[in-house]
Amino acid sequence: MPWRPLPRIAVAVATFPFAASSPADLPLEIGDDLYIIEQGGKDGAWYRGYLVAPPSLLAGLTSSKGQNLEARVFSGIFPRCCVEVREHLGDTGIHGQAHMHLTNGNSKQANGHAPGRECSSTRENGARRRVSTESLNRKEVDMNGDVNTIMGVSTWAVHTSSQHISDQVSDQSLRRDLSHRSLVSYRSGFSPFPASPTVDERRDPNGKRPQAPVPMLKIGDETPTSTSEPLVDEIASCLREWHSKNLHELLLARRYSVLDTISDLVNRLDLARRQLLHGVLTNHELGLLREETVWNLVTGNKLLSNEVIVRDPKSRGRLLNGDDSPFEMSKLQSTMSLLDRPPLSQQNVASLHHLMVDLKSFAANGLLYPTMSLCIYTRNHGQPLKPLSETFTIDLPSADVFEKSSVGGKLRTLFADFTSSDIERQATEFHLVIRIQASQLVETVDPGLRRGSRQDESAKLRPTTGNAGVSPMKGGRQSLMWAQKQLGSVRSRSQNTVKPTQDPSVGELLPFVDDRLRSLTQDSLRPTTKEGGQYIKRNVGVGLINLKDVFGKVGPFHQQVYIWGPSLSLVDGQDIPDGHQDELLRHFMMSKNGAFAKVKNIDHIRLGMQVFVHPDVTELIAKTPTLLQSIIATPKTESPVSPTKPRSDIYVTISEAILPSQALLSHPERGSVQLSSSLDLKHIQLTLEVRKSSGERIENCIIPSSNSQPLTAWRTSAVERGEPWNHMIRLSIPVEEVAQTHLIMSVADAPGFPFALSWMPLWTDGAFIKDGTHGPLLYLYDKLTSSHGKGRGAYLDYSWSSKGRYGDVKEETLTGPVATLNLETKLCSTYFSQDKTLHGLLNWREQSKTQTLNLLKRFSYIPEIEIAKLIGDVLDALFSIMVSNTGEEEYEDYIFGALVATLGIVHDRRFNLEPCVDNYAETRFDHPYATPCMISAYSRLLVDHYDPSKSRRVRAAFKVGRHLLKFILCAREKQNAKEQDIGATTQSVFKRDLSAIFSSFEALIRDPAPALIGNKTLIVQHMPTWLPELKTIFSQEEIIELACNFVDACADVQGKLVMYKLVLVSILSDGSLFTRDDMQRRIVTSTVGWINPYWGFHEGESSQWREQVRLCCSIVCKQVNEPGFDSSNYIEKAVHSYSHLATYRKADQGTISLLFPTTYPFPSRSANSTAAFDEALIELGALIARLANMPLVPSTNVSLTGTVSVVSVSLDVVGSIISGNAFPKSWLSLYFYHHKSMLQLLESAFDIMLSKLVPAPEDADEFDTDLWNKYLRTLLLLVRSDALALETFPEQKRRAVWKIAGDVRVQGATLLRQSWEAIGWDTSLEEQKRYGLVRLGGFQVQYVPGLVAPIVELCLSVHEGLRRVAIRILQAMIISEWALNEDLGVVQTEMIDCLDVLFKTKNIGDSLVQKMFINELLDAFEPVARMPLDPLWQAVRDMVATIDELLELLLAVHCQSMDESLRIMDTLQLMNFLKNMHKEDIFIKYVHQLAEAQDKLNNKTEAGLALQLHADQYSWDTIGVMSLEDPAYPEQSSFERKEQLFFEMIRYFEEGAAWDCALSSYRELADQYELVHYDFTKLARTQRAMATIYEAITKGEWDPPRYFRVMYYGYGFPSNLRDRQYIYEGEPAERQSTFADRMRQLHPSAQILSRGPPEDLEGQYLQISPVSVYRDLENPMYQQARVAHSTREYITMSRPHRFAITSKRHSPATGVQDQWIEKTIYSTREAFPTILRRSEITSVDTVRLSPLQTALERATRKTAELATLEKRVVKGDESGFSNLTEAIMSSVDPSSLATVAQYRQLLPVKSETIEDDDAEEPALSPLQSALQNSILDHVSMLKHCLTHYSGPAQIGTQTSLFDSLQHTYAPELAHLYPNASLAPRPELYELLSSPPPSSVGASSDITQQLPNNGISSLAPEDLPLKRQPSGLKPRLSFKKLKNSLQSQGKLSGSSSAPSDASSSHSQSLSNPAAPKPPPNSTIANQTMSIKDSHPGTPEQRPRSSQSNKSRSTGKMKKRLSLLGIGRAGIKVDQTKVEGMGALGEE
Repeated sequence: MPWRPLPRIAVAVATFPFAASSPADLPLEIGDDLYIIEQGGKDGAWYRGYLVAPPSLLAGLTSSKGQNLEARVFSGIFPRCCVEVREHLGDTGIHGQAHMHLTNGNSKQANGHAPGRECSSTRENGARRRVSTESLNRKEVDMNGDVNTIMGVSTWAVHTSSQHISDQVSDQSLRRDLSHRSLVSYRSGFSPFPASPTVDERRDPNGKRPQAPVPMLKIGDETPTSTSEPLVDEIASCLREWHSKNLHELLLARRYSVLDTISDLVNRLDLARRQLLHGVLTNHELGLLREETVWNLVTGNKLLSNEVIVRDPKSRGRLLNGDDSPFEMSKLQSTMSLLDRPPLSQQNVASLHHLMVDLKSFAANGLLYPTMSLCIYTRNHGQPLKPLSETFTIDLPSADVFEKSSVGGKLRTLFADFTSSDIERQATEFHLVIRIQASQLVETVDPGLRRGSRQDESAKLRPTTGNAGVSPMKGGRQSLMWAQKQLGSVRSRSQNTVKPTQDPSVGELLPFVDDRLRSLTQDSLRPTTKEGGQYIKRNVGVGLINLKDVFGKVGPFHQQVYIWGPSLSLVDGQDIPDGHQDELLRHFMMSKNGAFAKVKNIDHIRLGMQVFVHPDVTELIAKTPTLLQSIIATPKTESPVSPTKPRSDIYVTISEAILPSQALLSHPERGSVQLSSSLDLKHIQLTLEVRKSSGERIENCIIPSSNSQPLTAWRTSAVERGEPWNHMIRLSIPVEEVAQTHLIMSVADAPGFPFALSWMPLWTDGAFIKDGTHGPLLYLYDKLTSSHGKGRGAYLDYSWSSKGRYGDVKEETLTGPVATLNLETKLCSTYFSQDKTLHGLLNWREQSKTQTLNLLKRFSYIPEIEIAKLIGDVLDALFSIMVSNTGEEEYEDYIFGALVATLGIVHDRRFNLEPCVDNYAETRFDHPYATPCMISAYSRLLVDHYDPSKSRRVRAAFKVGRHLLKFILCAREKQNAKEQDIGATTQSVFKRDLSAIFSSFEALIRDPAPALIGNKTLIVQHMPTWLPELKTIFSQEEIIELACNFVDACADVQGKLVMYKLVLVSILSDGSLFTRDDMQRRIVTSTVGWINPYWGFHEGESSQWREQVRLCCSIVCKQVNEPGFDSSNYIEKAVHSYSHLATYRKADQGTISLLFPTTYPFPSRSANSTAAFDEALIELGALIARLANMPLVPSTNVSLTGTVSVVSVSLDVVGSIISGNAFPKSWLSLYFYHHKSMLQLLESAFDIMLSKLVPAPEDADEFDTDLWNKYLRTLLLLVRSDALALETFPEQKRRAVWKIAGDVRVQGATLLRQSWEAIGWDTSLEEQKRYGLVRLGGFQVQYVPGLVAPIVELCLSVHEGLRRVAIRILQAMIISEWALNEDLGVVQTEMIDCLDVLFKTKNIGDSLVQKMFINELLDAFEPVARMPLDPLWQAVRDMVATIDELLELLLAVHCQSMDESLRIMDTLQLMNFLKNMHKEDIFIKYVHQLAEAQDKLNNKTEAGLALQLHADQYSWDTIGVMSLEDPAYPEQSSFERKEQLFFEMIRYFEEGAAWDCALSSYRELADQYELVHYDFTKLARTQRAMATIYEAITKGEWDPPRYFRVMYYGYGFPSNLRDRQYIYEGEPAERQSTFADRMRQLHPSAQILSRGPPEDLEGQYLQISPVSVYRDLENPMYQQARVAHSTREYITMSRPHRFAITSKRHSPATGVQDQWIEKTIYSTREAFPTILRRSEITSVDTVRLSPLQTALERATRKTAELATLEKRVVKGDESGFSNLTEAIMSSVDPSSLATVAQYRQLLPVKSETIEDDDAEEPALSPLQSALQNSILDHVSMLKHCLTHYSGPAQIGTQTSLFDSLQHTYAPELAHLYPNASLAPRPELYELLSSPPPSSVGASSDITQQLPNNGISSLAPEDLPLKRQPSGLKPRLSFKKLKNSLQSQGKLSGSSSAPSDASSSHSQSLSNPAAPKPPPNSTIANQTMSIKDSHPGTPEQRPRSSQSNKSRSTGKMKKRLSLLGIGRAGIKVDQTKVEGMGALGEE
């Protein structure tokens, strides 16, 4: 079928991939978004449409900061079977409105790629979206299949205004659940998933195709898994936003560390998304994954934008929306925004922490059978390391076995059961110790040889390569007890079977055994005497990981471990541990030189770690099978929680063998025996067994590590003397056998036999041995000590410790150094106690009553740990003793005290005994007759609470009151059961007694005695825990009566008691205690009076008041959904509390208190953010949000004043929350939520104001203008909030806004319209017909022009509903203002101010919105517009035209993508507009903004001119002017303000070398200082600054700019540029090509024309040509002789406004008498410099120059060219000399047509010779005089230029050029030097004549004083050096200038000679090529050597210095005569001579 268009554009998703096979195909990938516009092919099997691809990262490299990347659009055809149509766009026909045209043209393909395309669209609601496209391999195809390029594409017009939806869909949740692609599809009535698009048969298939669609504003995808797993869509939305908004910014900013973090987050989120989709995790793992994913999303958002969107992990990670509780949203928002991980919930505080450690990689070289031991150690400050966990040992496998082992879980363990106190204890260190051991070969050496030789100090570990066939010996020594041998004897025994080990290089490695550690049997412990030695284990190194920060991390992570070992040598630069690690390493290893270094054999070790939090490790492993399958748990060495599980573990740490030098071994007969000196003690090993007192060995009871098999005998690794073992083992001995067991140990120096043995009992003095360090004696191993009788070892008869019977220790000074062992034991058992008192108490039946009483008296001395381990047995014993001694008060009181002490341990953080005690009471407690005893003891204690000696016991009983009450009630229940059996009851007596106890509590609370504050606090604090225990005996009515009576008794409490009272009320409100509705209703009703005094309005600031308010919020939040709740009782308190607390903001403490607390003190966490927030305001805001949809005030019993107060305060609360005062605006979810809730609060306020605060017209005076003004401004603040502009947000943020709040602007627009109409009056039918408004005027006029600004801002909103309402309101304002004043000036002024502020503060850069505003505003006055002469219409039309012009200017100025130069032009136009509008304040702001912009562009002069616009606003009067904020100027007089601005202007002018502007400003200041204010101090400084500028002008320290004429052609330029021509100011050295490039940047689409106007006016064309400043030859300066060239250039270039080009030139052969030039002169509107650096040409004239004028113009130009070339030579230009030589040659060549000498023909000839001084000069016309001076200046310049040819290579050129100069310009030289027959060569007369005025740096800053004889005596080295021009400093710096006349007034001697010499000397000093005198040189009375002055021409230097002196004197006299100064004049007027000297200096 042919291609047919569809009636509606279809939206589809690719479900199958499709590969393109032709250029017309559009390749597809699964998930691609498609827009289908046509259907065709066979049976309609093909679609044509557009694909929306993700944005390209490359596009972000050229984007502006903060700009979201836009999607790419590709077009083509694709199979129908590969896509699934989801919906259709709109219900209109295919002929929808299009805003742009589709232009197709054949594209030129290159390499198979089509050029890029770009689409843009405009939605009807004003939102615009531009979609950049890239070609790649996707093509756009036309109807015939040809590849075409989209030049312009428009979107399909779809009406998506939310206002339309709200008319038909009222349910907010339904609106949020609509399709996120097109809201209109809901209204269209079509199925959201049609099977196939329907072809529109009505359309002509050959007609024009529909416009290409572009991506619409998508809220986000909703996949089928969104319900079951919302995080799937949330992750996708988040990742898309990061990619399009942030990724390119990170790259451009080079934030690579952040990029790495984001990359890791993306990988984890992607993995989590796939895990959620696959559904293979358990529920527990899913919960952990969801929580981790939510926090990863939070981390990424905070890292990139610091904005947090709340997703609830408990609700499958879904986004919390407007239907959720504000309380839960506030909690999650604050937690996620301020913390990096979720805080532990209250029920998980006692949860245990578990650390999984997984060996990820291990690389080692040269180690034989290495093993790794992992153990966690703790260390208190100043104490040694202590093991906190058992050891986990890994036999490190080979590389090929490593992977299999890791998969099987053999390389990982779970260190379990660490409490929070273990981790958070500040004074405790927490380390994971990694110990590496390896096998080492020990050679068997004859003992006799040991005396003469010793092994190497550093025994090497056996390498894994080489020595194949030598196997390590599993066997060892014989059984240490029963070997029948003498000490030192050696027997040959058969060896055990040896497993051979081959070289790993062969490929056969030791298999990795599953049992984790080889068992050592009795046979394997036998010694070996085989020659060749045996293998032993030795320490290789130790690694440390500080776990303090590890337990704070979330998720898996890796840790690199460095292994440290003893350093064999001290080498500089080697890696060494820090001092702290060095100290820890000494606990495990010994270093001979005291240093440690990295072990070279171990390359790296990498461990994987992850922390889990769960109360039970077994349950954790079961719930997490994916991660923890087959893992081995390594337990803690002490019980971390209550002993719910039986445990009996004995831990023994083998520390070291104390073998000092000359050590003595104990012996039963000899006393002590010295240790044999034949022992090297290099390989000390200890072997340990556990035996009974009968000598029977306990089998398989030694467990070296958590993953090893039990052993019967265990041997340590080998150490040297003094080196510690510090290895811990666990003994698992049957409970019934522990009391009879002991340890037997032998010590040997491997591979020899044992030389010592030792033993230690495990049970002493009727209890288990005390925990701690022990020192068993080492006995000599011989026949006596190792013998046995009847199986019992003889050693048991010997003392095992060095301590005597009474604990005394043998003095080493008397007995010598005794050899001992250092062991440490720790009992972790629920069966045994180490305390004798407790042991006796548990066996109380075996004691007498007196002994039992004594044991009870010593109960307080029992260690708490002992009681905790046996808590159940202890309670049983105490209750049994109590029951057996019923009625004996002494026993009852002591037992009650012991019971209180026992229960007090429950509150110890070290033990979590509360569950254990509760379980005991419920399951094990069986003492029914304990009730009367406990009540009696408790009552006696309460009666004596005044007794100070018992007050401590009373408080202790209150602390454990819950458990006391629990035991009383449990005993009563059991007593009831027994009473029922016998038919008796004492229930009423029991309730009476227990009620009496509670009555005692109430009495104690009411007692005002200050001493009882502590007791009362404890009662109120713990009462919430007591009441729930009464449920077993008391009814709910009885309990609530007790509770209410107690709370009522607390009515007068103060201080902290108030807090605990509120906590009690909060607990009563949670519904767990009272489940019946009537009970809850009573609590809710009573709560109002209970909490009423503690919140609301409060005087002053109080931290406790803030805390009270927070608890009150928590109480109300719990009751808000309960029956009987009345919001009117709380809303007033809530808003007043908020208003008060907002006045006193909380100080930033760096912590956050968890919201809505129910306990006191409030739990807090350290905040990881510096954002300002207030917990109390957040909670109050959430409460107000929850109460917002309820009535604001009760309908009755409220006065009008109270109503106004509540409404006013409520409006303040709304404004505060919307402004972000309670919490940062970056808390997005909560911020969006409050917009919706605050709008509901405003609706409630409007209902009240409408009913009570809108008086009738006749009572208009009663209208509350201020309240309504506050209400309207608050409403406008809300609807104008940036948080509601979802069309400007990226996808994730837009999705959150839509789901949380929907489109609040629809409701806001409706409320705004209703509110505005409510304060208007009804209009007549005529007014309705004229204006279209139902209500108008009335109270509305009170808000004109006050509310014009916010209404105008709404008029520029892209939201259609808001914009239309705002335009209607603005229309009403205009009509009201016109009706009152018949003038709209006030409204126009407000609109101008508003628009200016709006464009500065917000990004409003859409011209479409501007046009829509203007057009819709004019449409509102359409009925009036039908009468063109209507004054209102004329005023509106003029005002709208003005506003339209202002909008265009503002859009141009604030356009982000505009070039800065164009922005300056637009800014100047805007300033002119504002000036015409008399908006001086805004005008001044833009003036300074323009000045700053010019300053940034380095346009200093233009910046000064901009400031001059501000200065022109003031006069030089002394009247005061107001202060300014922007820019900041204080309140001052008009003169001071203008003076300050002049200083700033002058600074810019001087920096830009705009001398004329600077001098003009200085002159104006000088006139004021001299003639008006008479401030001569400032006048002097001003004059000095002016003199400095003049000096700079004379030196030529400035470069004139170049100018270019630019002509604009073509219709592509706007009308204000088209067919106009301008003069542009360029840079001084700017070429025409460079300037043309700059113009291309300003106008990228323009073409540069070489000549003539273009033939086709379509497009943009520029014609550029250089121009020069027109020289007015009639200027008198040309007639003035010896004017400096720089001065003439300055005068010519100052303020130029006429420019010229030579259009014709006539140079006949007849000579210069007939030549002429025709020039075209362009006159500009403004003189340069200008702010825009351009000026429009206003007139073009043509003039013809006469021959004389032509000669003058050319001579001047030639001189200027020489000056320019000379400057280049001075600056060091390499090509300068060649160009200068060429120019001089053309000028000095008499035959050249370019020589200036030919113009001498135009001057009259003298009648007499030049040498005759009395001959009169012929009369010259002004032009002739000017020409003569210009020729003389030209010759002087030639002469000066020749002075630069001073190098050896330039001597010949100089000579030749100078000869030509003398020949060509002989008359001029004779005129310049009339007394010389020949003018001197340059090197001779350079010192005698002044250089031409054009030389750079010509004048000198130093005036030398001449000697009295008038002859210069400067040495050559004293002459000033030539200097480069330096930048001019600010001239108004008020520095003193030197007085140039001071040295001239004191000249003595003849009056003529000194003056001549002074003049000559001053001119000679101006030579730039002369050397500068040293600073300390003196002027001597000596002659000056020209030879020294000019070393370049030695053959021309005169030999006589006197001749130089006379020549110099003569020349100076002649030069003075030429200046008109005679000798007589010098004699008569000395001041005139001094003045000339000053001129020379300048």
